[in-house]
Amino acid sequence: MSIEIDSMHITPVGGNVFADLGFEPEEAAALQAESRWVISEKLAIKESLMLEVADWIGEKRLKQADAARILGVTRPRVSDVINKKSVKFTIDALVDMLARTGKHVQLSVR
Repeated sequence: MSIEIDSMHITPVGGNVFADLGFEPEEAAALQAESRWVISEKLAIKESLMLEVADWIGEKRLKQADAARILGVTRPRVSDVINKKSVKFTIDALVDMLARTGKHVQLSVR
């Protein structure tokens, strides 16, 4: 089964999807700014968690394969953590990995 589409629009990199959706320019700019802020906050959380995992691996002087076994993930996933490929992980997955190291994650809301 195929779906025919009469028109297709792709927002270019750096474009504003909210403007493309028909929001007024001021509102589109505000929505885009808020969206970018939320994304940057989530990335900062992920990067902080990844740093904790990577530091634990370094402190224990583990090989990636050994760390993977302890963390319950594959060796390439450990490599992704070490190389800070945050888009490949959810916050939950990183918290689970840290729990397997014996570390506890606490949430602080400001």
